[in-house]
Amino acid sequence: MTTTLRLEPHDKDLGGGFKVRRLLPAAKRRSVGPFVFFDHFGPATETPGSEHDVRPHPHIGLATVTYLFEGAMMHRDSLGSVQEIRPGAINWMTAGRGIVHSERKPERLREASYVNHGLQLWCALPRAHEETEPSFTHTAAEDIPDLDVQGVPVRVLVGEAFGVRSPVKTFSRTIYLDLALPAGARFELPPLAPELAVYPVDGGLMLGGEPVAQHTMATLAEGQGGVLTTEGAVRAVVIGGEPLDGPRFITWNFVSSRRERILEAGADWTAQRMGRVPGETEFIPLPDHPAFRVQTPPDTGSTPV
Repeated sequence: MTTTLRLEPHDKDLGGGFKVRRLLPAAKRRSVGPFVFFDHFGPATETPGSEHDVRPHPHIGLATVTYLFEGAMMHRDSLGSVQEIRPGAINWMTAGRGIVHSERKPERLREASYVNHGLQLWCALPRAHEETEPSFTHTAAEDIPDLDVQGVPVRVLVGEAFGVRSPVKTFSRTIYLDLALPAGARFELPPLAPELAVYPVDGGLMLGGEPVAQHTMATLAEGQGGVLTTEGAVRAVVIGGEPLDGPRFITWNFVSSRRERILEAGADWTAQRMGRVPGETEFIPLPDHPAFRVQTPPDTGSTPV
């Protein structure tokens, strides 16, 4: 068997009617390589007056990876970074010991109608780097390697594949590809990393002769690649990398190998000790979650991955 399991999406409402399809973490599979979180949003039409802005909120122990197919988002963070994210670029924010950021509609598009469509993923940082200094890196679309492999346009968003390397710097071996599979394609995906998964964005495909529906994630057997075939044109992404170097706990926006660190981060955010996004006064308050109601580490309610 080429694949081990399928992960079905779960719809999550982030507020204001803005829904995402969440594939990771899942009950059947908590991570693929360093990826512990996989959200697919859109295509969603933004109109004048619509309010899907994400107010300032914190992160620890992870790196957010944002990639747009269509639209635009304005990133601001507590380091003072201000960056409009546009299609084809990679927005990599390392939270480390703690960072705060917001994601809003660009001011130039406030009165416009446009479509937002993309992915936001989280990579758990290796334990040795969980408390690293926070940082932000934006890699423009034109700096992402783009090549033809077996008749398929491939963008190497993160990591190394097919003889090229993305300029995006990571803390562990990471694979993230964007494939534009044409109708009638046959694409041999090599074993680029110990853990790999395929996600069809806008249509179904076959993986190793097995159907994979649109918006379903299919993992590959450890250390294996697979053959992708299509009837119609399909856009798909491939994610993966080295397995995590131990279990992780995820609560709200926090990822850590230590339960007590999750509780500490919650207390820091409540006290507003994690920094502020310059020019912003709003923020998302700490949710009412069991992990943040206790004062000792056992049974925090965090989710291990």
